Amino acid sequence: MASVLLRSRSLMKCAGLWQTAPISTTSFKCKDFSDSLNQKEAPQIKNDLALLKPEEAADRKRMQGYITVEGPVNIAPITGIPEEHIKGRKVRIYVPAKNSMQSGTDNIGHWEMEFDNRERWENPLMGWASSGDPMSNMKIQFSTKEEAISYCEKNGWQWFLQEGTTKEMRPKSYGVNFSWNKRTRVSTK
Repeated sequence: MASVLLRSRSLMKCAGLWQTAPISTTSFKCKDFSDSLNQKEAPQIKNDLALLKPEEAADRKRMQGYITVEGPVNIAPITGIPEEHIKGRKVRIYVPAKNSMQSGTDNIGHWEMEFDNRERWENPLMGWASSGDPMSNMKIQFSTKEEAISYCEKNGWQWFLQEGTTKEMRPKSYGVNFSWNKRTRVSTK
């Protein structure tokens, strides 16, 4: 709009109609309006492109012919998993408990994902527990719960989060076992 106004004002100025002519976007003949037509305007730049770094602008230009998908990505149709194992399944995301048989704390602090159990039956020949569900034995480890949640949403699974409880460690000392206190003293008789 501003460029149209400037052009119409310069046209009116050259025609000597500056005082009397109203501002208009229509064209009219003027003797020396060629100077106003030869003026070049600055190219229009989109706001989102003006703030980009040069390498980001080059990357956008390179990716211009590709299709971008907005919103969450659902890769469930192309994974090859039958639809009966995707729809209606719940995934539990949790922090596994520390192994009670060992005192180390090395393999704790990660998040795991496991599926709910489907039908199971006992094998009549050997008595083993059988299942027709290929997802029942699958457990995947993640470093954060956000990674596990995004993985479940990307695959189209319903999920629920089970927060773990943390136990506070009390400082212990071996010397407390031999302290001489009337309340904690045990008679040897």
